Amino acid sequence: MFQLTQSSPLRKGVLTLPHGTVQTPFFMPIATRGAVKALTPDDIHTLGAEIILSNTYHLYQRPGMDILKKWGGLHGFMGWNKPILTDSGGYQVFSLSKFRKITPEGITFQSEINGATIFLTPEKAVDIQLAIGSDIIMVLDICTPWPCTYEQARYAVDMSVAWAARSKKHFEKCIKQKRISPAKRPLLFAISQGALYKDLRKECIEKLLAIDFDGYGIGGVAPKKMVTEFVSWCTELLPPDKPRYLMGVGRPEDIVEAVAVGVDMFDCVIPTREGRHGVLYVKKKPIKLSRHCKPTFYQSMRIKHDRYKTDTKPIDPVCDCYTCKHFTRAYLRHLYIIEESLFYRLASIHNLHFYLRMMEELRDLSKSA
Repeated sequence: MFQLTQSSPLRKGVLTLPHGTVQTPFFMPIATRGAVKALTPDDIHTLGAEIILSNTYHLYQRPGMDILKKWGGLHGFMGWNKPILTDSGGYQVFSLSKFRKITPEGITFQSEINGATIFLTPEKAVDIQLAIGSDIIMVLDICTPWPCTYEQARYAVDMSVAWAARSKKHFEKCIKQKRISPAKRPLLFAISQGALYKDLRKECIEKLLAIDFDGYGIGGVAPKKMVTEFVSWCTELLPPDKPRYLMGVGRPEDIVEAVAVGVDMFDCVIPTREGRHGVLYVKKKPIKLSRHCKPTFYQSMRIKHDRYKTDTKPIDPVCDCYTCKHFTRAYLRHLYIIEESLFYRLASIHNLHFYLRMMEELRDLSKSA
């Protein structure tokens, strides 16, 4: 399912999934609720994305399991025929902390939509993701904030490992019951926790490796200045023949640094979110792969500035995305100022194009390294 085609000095591989193959390292556009904001599936396909990310918790609420099952899963419902990874709902332990309660059995959420009670167990998270038709299923975990105490991180590790074991057992039961076809078997990924406490992170990774999963995520929220050093330490503990997924990261320079220390998979809302808020990326020079990458290979343009009011150039003169081939900075600024929804689409197209071409450039660097 994962073929590592190059491991030294840099990693490059191919991940084979039920809905297609994906070249690593790769970036996943975020379709939390079954849509990448302001873009159609055809837009995403044209941009060259090979996989997207959606969220178990949010899709379980809306549109709900009955609707997803009627369409044979999220692929048919949203009209996307390439792979999908789904987060388990563990991130909502962090992002919706005011609306949840954790017990050894699972997580009880009070819906932020209608106040309904949602009880999410490791087994139910797997079942929901099977109904979604996920190509990569993430096990339920507890995403810790930073800072957090040692005791909080300890609890997150204990629960995440226990829930990972239950998820694996339930996943294998689904295979035996033929709920999962061998030809269309999704991958099951575990997520390491432990915050920035090395002993806890090491313990978590070792226990997850003993259970044995198809791939491993590096989870939790950490300060940017500590990410690369810590991720490098984590990747040294992970098996070289399994994909490594740094969850929720990040800015372009963060991704370059993480690729340099052996990470294969990334997701983040940054390119589309910043695009909608008028921040657009301009490539300045070729990427130099480094674990201490400075953000000098690109510039963040704030399109609202007056200096772009009559600017006839595209966002990036060397970019070949739809937005840059057809529209000027002046026109895009006009759309942004009047709050025209077309701006959100055009900005998202450009920023995702920047990220996906960045990943192509990184794969070319790993090929020639």
